[in-house]
Amino acid sequence: MKNEELMTTLKDLLGQVLDARFTGGTRADLARVHGYADGYMRALLDAGVADQKALLSVVSEQRQQYLDQVPVYSAA
Repeated sequence: MKNEELMTTLKDLLGQVLDARFTGGTRADLARVHGYADGYMRALLDAGVADQKALLSVVSEQRQQYLDQVPVYSAA
């Protein structure tokens, strides 16, 4: 697989983590997808495909992208 494909897969996993966390998923669902994402990132690190700085950048980017899509509610 190319690095771009690997990072796309990581972004998809991170999206699943964020969905499970912020849409009211069960703790079991959150734990499952979080474990998949953590394991995937560990494999990328161990294989030398990505370094910690690159992974943190992807995580930060995905979080910001997710939060930008969430509607903002104001207290009236």
